[in-house]
Amino acid sequence: MKDLRDELKPKKMKAVDPIEQILDENNTDNVILYDPEKKPIEFEQVAVIPVDDDKTANQTLYTIMIPITPMQGVSEGEGVVFKIDEITRDIEVVNDEKVIDKVLEIYQKLIEEGSGNDEG
Repeated sequence: MKDLRDELKPKKMKAVDPIEQILDENNTDNVILYDPEKKPIEFEQVAVIPVDDDKTANQTLYTIMIPITPMQGVSEGEGVVFKIDEITRDIEVVNDEKVIDKVLEIYQKLIEEGSGNDEG
């Protein structure tokens, strides 16, 4: 007779890799990240911004996301900048104002270039 314990085990859902989700140009789903207490925070992704590092000639990827789940210290509708490390598969909040300003400056230029293409 079959062992029913194996039959009744809950099926594991495929975990969604937030980095793959963020980098997927066709993704329209919100991204779920977890705070230090392992509580899920849902984000709407705004953009992925590559930033050139003048010192190393490499690019660093950042993403701008708006928390759907309320976050302490973040106003409603306010974006948060995250650094993406594709090698370590880490996503971390950026607190350095210079980096945030650089990311937002590049984002603004991309928006302006995009809206300029629509006019012609």
